[in-house]
Amino acid sequence: MRENKGMVYLVGAGPGDPGLITVKGLECVKAADVVIYDRLAGPGLLAHRRPDARCIYVGKKPDRHTLKQAEINKLLVEEASRGQIVARLKGGDPFVFGRGGEEAEELARQNIPFEIVPGVTSAVAVPAYAGIPVTHRDHASTLAVITGNEDPEKDGSGIQWAKIATGAGTLVFLMGMGNLPAISSKLMEHGRPPETPVALIRWGTRPQQRTLVGTLDNIAGLAAQAGLKNPAIIVVGEVVKLRDRLRWFENKPLFGKRVLVTRSREQASALSRSIQRLGGEPVEFPTISISDPGDYAPMDSAIGQLAKYHWIIFTSVNGVRYFFNRLRHLERDIRDLRGIRIGAIGPQTQKALLELALRVDYVPGEYRAEEIVAGLRDKIEPGQRVLLPRADIARQALPEGLVKLGAVVDEVTAYRTVTGRGDTPLVAEQLARDDIDLITFTSSSTVRNFVELLGGHKVPAITGRALVACIGPVTGQTALELGLPVHVQAREYTIDGLVKAILTYIKEN
Repeated sequence: MRENKGMVYLVGAGPGDPGLITVKGLECVKAADVVIYDRLAGPGLLAHRRPDARCIYVGKKPDRHTLKQAEINKLLVEEASRGQIVARLKGGDPFVFGRGGEEAEELARQNIPFEIVPGVTSAVAVPAYAGIPVTHRDHASTLAVITGNEDPEKDGSGIQWAKIATGAGTLVFLMGMGNLPAISSKLMEHGRPPETPVALIRWGTRPQQRTLVGTLDNIAGLAAQAGLKNPAIIVVGEVVKLRDRLRWFENKPLFGKRVLVTRSREQASALSRSIQRLGGEPVEFPTISISDPGDYAPMDSAIGQLAKYHWIIFTSVNGVRYFFNRLRHLERDIRDLRGIRIGAIGPQTQKALLELALRVDYVPGEYRAEEIVAGLRDKIEPGQRVLLPRADIARQALPEGLVKLGAVVDEVTAYRTVTGRGDTPLVAEQLARDDIDLITFTSSSTVRNFVELLGGHKVPAITGRALVACIGPVTGQTALELGLPVHVQAREYTIDGLVKAILTYIKEN
């Protein structure tokens, strides 16, 4: 039984790239009953919360607060007092201009248990993603991190400008874009040379990262001309010159691209990881969800008579997972597959079977039903029985083709594909604003449900300038039939093939 008072974890979420949260920080998110997050905590981290966890947004901008700090402090106390485990996600590190110290003080005053989980500060990580090391033996041996929110012209400044200006090799100002002209003037006024290199980095470590380089005497004008605003950091010092040689993040092939992933939440991770690795930002919008079959009786009956089958052909990883889960549920095991030949459609399905120590007798070179049947022509003899455990809405081309070969086919529903529960209003808004660069479809059902969720006939208009990428011709044909353009179609009908096709298209266009 949980005690009356819960627990608050003040978690540094890192600078934006969800991969930069610490292992302990991610564990806190996964364990939390409530996630209280701010504007700079990467949205991808929320996908790791428990399905029943509540999310509360308390984001703040320099000029506008959703909740004032005192209200956030009160919220943390209230939630913990109700016995909740609270993950307070704060951008960067909670104690580096994150006001985490104030929140911790209030929790201590109210005798609320809390822990501090340090995070990767943007003061170091954001310049690194822009190719700027904040220290370097040849350029800077000292580093100062300074708030950019304080008006340099106010009386009683907490910043000792005369010492800061020349007292450290590299100066990093956080959230200082509103004060950039005054910051530049103060530094020059107190001895920093006007030609000192300066970099402004907006939305650092994210695919929309933008970097502007100038010098102290012209950076304010360049920023105004470019319309560069917060959230951004200001890096001042000779280390900025290294950016031309060390920039790496912006050179990735999908840098700056926001990619909609419509696979089920259980399957999205592989594609999302590939997108992130290539510099893009995956936006997970699961238009399908995988569920138990409405009735297990047909599959249970087939499992009870496995000895009569000559072949079992698995068409997906989900089919493998649900079939063998049911096999275990019925207190059977892989010894009951003795003498049965096994087919796997696609390398991931083959991999799932190999992980169960099952040798696969047939993997087609191409994953369309028509090609699969052609490959089995010399392997399946007339009268042999074939078991197909697969989705409830799968195409009929495969069983029909096997019947033409003379096989006796038992098709059983191993799992159902149902409409997913993605954040439709948010995605519709992103598409309408042209904030999505690429929409990926990995099956016909992802296309159909996407159209259904986003309003049918309105979809072509809603998709805006976004490119559409399909995993193969069947999926592509479904997209065309529903009024969607198809810009990219993979020749190899796998996630790797889809990613390769996307990269080829971007390179050529």
